[in-house]
Amino acid sequence: MKALENGVVMRIFIGESDTHQGTNLSEAIVLTAQKLGMNGATVLHGIMGYGAHSLIHTTKILRLSEDLPVIIVIADTRENVGLLMPFLEETVKEGLVTIENAEIFRFTGGNKSQVI
Repeated sequence: MKALENGVVMRIFIGESDTHQGTNLSEAIVLTAQKLGMNGATVLHGIMGYGAHSLIHTTKILRLSEDLPVIIVIADTRENVGLLMPFLEETVKEGLVTIENAEIFRFTGGNKSQVI
């Protein structure tokens, strides 16, 4: 295991109905991260949450919501995560972005791991 450098974890909190140029915003973010050569991105679909307007969004049958929370998680170097910020500033109309320092261990098919 070789320590290359410390990384960061970026979390982007948006709604599932958010769009960018007619495309689902979470998909647009993931595709942009891929084009930028980032390590990877995962989209998590929430079952309940609220945002800036304090309106509860939930999957409960009696309170059907059309805008459930979505979180996109990306772990990479601070520099690479910074490359995505201009796209987020342009496309995220309402949401939240967090960036936390992290030690990242990458497992690449063998028994050896790599820290970035």
